[in-house]
Amino acid sequence: MQQRPGIQGPPPGCPAHANVPVYGPQFGSDPDSHYEYLRTLGPSAPVDVAPDVQVELVTNYDAALYILQNPASFVRDSRRWNALNQGRVPEDSPALPMMGYRPNALFSDGAAHARLRQAVTDSLASVNELQLVRQTQQSADYLISRFSTDRLGQAELMADYAQPLPLLVFSDLFGCPPEIGDRVIVGISGIFDGTPNADQVLGEALAELIALKRRRPGQDLTTRLMEHSAGLTDEEVLHQLVTLLSGGTAPLSAAIGTSSALILDEEWQTGLPIEDAVTRVLWNYAPIANYAAHYPTHDVELGGRTLRANDPVLISFAAANTDPRLAEHREQLSAKAHLAFGAGPHACPAKDPAFMIAVTAVESLLNRLPDVEVRVPFKDLSWVPAPWSRSLVTLPVRFTPRVVAPTPAQAQAPQAASPAAPMAATATPRPAATSAAKPKAGMFSRFLAWTRGE
Repeated sequence: MQQRPGIQGPPPGCPAHANVPVYGPQFGSDPDSHYEYLRTLGPSAPVDVAPDVQVELVTNYDAALYILQNPASFVRDSRRWNALNQGRVPEDSPALPMMGYRPNALFSDGAAHARLRQAVTDSLASVNELQLVRQTQQSADYLISRFSTDRLGQAELMADYAQPLPLLVFSDLFGCPPEIGDRVIVGISGIFDGTPNADQVLGEALAELIALKRRRPGQDLTTRLMEHSAGLTDEEVLHQLVTLLSGGTAPLSAAIGTSSALILDEEWQTGLPIEDAVTRVLWNYAPIANYAAHYPTHDVELGGRTLRANDPVLISFAAANTDPRLAEHREQLSAKAHLAFGAGPHACPAKDPAFMIAVTAVESLLNRLPDVEVRVPFKDLSWVPAPWSRSLVTLPVRFTPRVVAPTPAQAQAPQAASPAAPMAATATPRPAATSAAKPKAGMFSRFLAWTRGE
């Protein structure tokens, strides 16, 4: 197989007998070349997902499906992880927050998994689709209103739009009051940004939310989880909420950002539905790139390699979706045959709502800013150098600024300080400053105030 210029044999900086690193700037700038090289080693190959953290990475579509659909031989409980149990994984490794065990459906198997997953899927199924679209549109309108009046007509869509939008939608779905919603957003954002104590902030906020719903149940996802017949404990509810947040917000942000960049690129065929852009992203730029650690319950032979019992096997959804062996069959495959949402018993339970949110977000952007265009060609955009996700670092755009008519109060404001009465503004003394100033409202508080017209 012909190699791309970026990788001849083992990737640069990787000795012939060392693992291929699938993290860092070199990997982030061209992951496809890394996957291309790894495919020459077989359906799977040993890689490092962080310093001193080795996993077997599956790059073949059929092999990935085999593992995802074979829970008898491949389980998700990371407490089996040999290297971790033997103290060979650094305590501060960035791989631990992504691969370490949590008591949720994602890391459970058998009856425990079935119980937790049923509670999640049933609760998600009760979400009204029209309501979800309206929530997404409202969140989109709010975020666009914040940057669309920029006098230069410029914005950075990842930070200003794609990243905060799922957080607003989920906070609303969870039934968060303003102050708790603010801390949920700070906590989950901090986890992905590596902010110290972010997990504690998120955990405390969700614990308060659950306690609130015990006292005052509502028509929201949190209450539905708590009232489900599976009888989840408060701790179990908390961990399912964390899973929904972490598994939903970051991948959704990536999908919204990449889909927007793709459809705004000059090479995109005008007139194609937004759904096509999102589907192409799921196939070619899988938001969750390398994840879903499985642990063989026994040694398994796969394409000439032995997958050792209890050594982690990660699925490269990105590599499997772009497997060259699929090229000749893509015409016959369903548009939904990609593995961006996984497959088998642990497939994403929210794939339909996630797709709907992504499409609605891109549609809202194009409707509100019809002349928006990217300032950097799609091929020159930078990607986050992490193994787990395929997400743009930034997405700079330009547009015609919106002109907002002043409110009646704003229109009258200059008259109050006319030259004829220069001292009028000081006629009434200001109240003394209090020692404890009111804290600045967070993103969710400001969003809710905006929806009320405040």
